[in-house]
Amino acid sequence: MSKILVVGGAGYVGPVLISRLKAGSPDRFVGGIDAGWFADQCDGIGPLPEVLYDDFRFVDVRDVTAEHLSGYDSVVYLAAISNDPMGSQFGLLTSQINRHEAARLATLARQTGARNFVLASSASVYGRGDGDRTETSSLDPQTDYARSKLGAESDIGALARPGFRVTSLRFATACGWSPRVRLDLVLNDFVASALTTGCIAVLSDGSPWRPLIHVEDMARAVEWALSEDRDLQPDNVVVNVGSAQWNFQIKQLADAVADVLGGVSVSVNSKAAPDTRSYRLDFSLWQRIAPRHQPEVTLEAAIQELATNLSEGPSRVTSDFRTSARIRLKRLQELIDAGFLDRELRWAK
Repeated sequence: MSKILVVGGAGYVGPVLISRLKAGSPDRFVGGIDAGWFADQCDGIGPLPEVLYDDFRFVDVRDVTAEHLSGYDSVVYLAAISNDPMGSQFGLLTSQINRHEAARLATLARQTGARNFVLASSASVYGRGDGDRTETSSLDPQTDYARSKLGAESDIGALARPGFRVTSLRFATACGWSPRVRLDLVLNDFVASALTTGCIAVLSDGSPWRPLIHVEDMARAVEWALSEDRDLQPDNVVVNVGSAQWNFQIKQLADAVADVLGGVSVSVNSKAAPDTRSYRLDFSLWQRIAPRHQPEVTLEAAIQELATNLSEGPSRVTSDFRTSARIRLKRLQELIDAGFLDRELRWAK
């Protein structure tokens, strides 16, 4: 029986991933570790997602030891300071958690006998560039977050060898519904704005390109990295994960939300300074090596699912959502201001 440890399992991706892993193989043993910064931000009606784990512990990744990893065949590293605004506010911690702790845990995993280490990386490492970016294209990370992901890929990739596979999944920008939904993601923000104001205000000129991927399809990709199909590839794999059909300009995304929901206006700031973060991705390698794990969710379905969940019951979104705890940086600041977290993002004793 395979044993998988998901580090950072109580965030946005973790609840969707554990549901998929257990549904695909109920007898599979899956453990989880998370610092718990966002554990109480659970939407919808039902039990906490963590009940699906066979063993779940609230442990800061900086405190994870070899004992925590012992006995696991595979480690999935989701833990991160997870976007550019958080990275700007917590630059040193972004490097520590996203890069150095990832490499430290990969080293421990190899020492304790794990066979697989999966890193949730990011297509933001490309930064900007013309044409569809392949895995061999030049890299130009624009932010602390992007630089931390690129550094983690390099550090962890150097540990790969026969018997210890490393997979860095360069995910497109995440979107879609999760039991711990984030509204600081471009598509999710547009849907929430449309629902609460009837208008989507694009703060840029709308021209930058962004590839997107639904959180369900992110979980599908992690499942591939843990599957027998992964055995057919080199010990160290770095791959763009997403779909060519999900390369969009920001204005196109706003228009798509307006079309699906109806009665929504879109405004664009034509005088905005150019956004240097603009890139399209080539996903041909992903199509070739993971034919059974390709993205399945359509943009229209993602928009409708978000709208349905954000319109009803306890998950209903309100007009102040940009200052709510569904914005990850706002949640951290709330915890700091209340004295629950210190400036190093450790729980106060």
